[in-house]
Amino acid sequence: MEIIEKLEWRYAAKAMNGKKVPAEKIDRILEAARLAPSAFGLQPFEIISVSNPDLLAQLLPVAYNQNQVKGCSHLLVFAAWDNYTPERIEAFIEHVAKERNVTVESLASYRQALLNSFDPAKSEINFIHAAKQAYIGLGVTIVAAATEDVDGSPMEGFDTAGMDALLGLRERGLRSAVILALGYRDADNDRFANLKKVRADRARFVTHLN
Repeated sequence: MEIIEKLEWRYAAKAMNGKKVPAEKIDRILEAARLAPSAFGLQPFEIISVSNPDLLAQLLPVAYNQNQVKGCSHLLVFAAWDNYTPERIEAFIEHVAKERNVTVESLASYRQALLNSFDPAKSEINFIHAAKQAYIGLGVTIVAAATEDVDGSPMEGFDTAGMDALLGLRERGLRSAVILALGYRDADNDRFANLKKVRADRARFVTHLN
């Protein structure tokens, strides 16, 4: 299958060559991310797509001067909600009602289930849950990039407080969870570029309970 071939091809490039990814490819990658699943369909995260060279230069030390950020076309910052609040849940229910052309009242049980599931007083637990949803989106985004022949390098190694400050995330009720550099591998300067992909054997990785 083509998807397997694309996943065999991809790896987390450690150096990128600075070439820009066409806008139409970025659009499709981001649309795939938007369509990713999340708990209750809440999508408790946003993606900040950074392609401005000056801003990328400011973000470079925050990302510990990693080569991927130096040469990437776009840096995607997956920023999770800092908390689940009644206001956010109400806004979500209103959006669902509008999109499905139903009344808010008809979603009363759904709304109450959401309100019962998240205690705003447990903000750190809620952020961790939201960040996990962002990681689901990250996985879909990485696969989507591979199908576009675009390299995607996920990174957790960055100064989250610095990232949040530079992008003004806390003021928006967001916290950075993970970042993804999109671009094209610089094979001449990346010793991992031509190495065989190593993954666990299927027999160890998958247990079938039939």
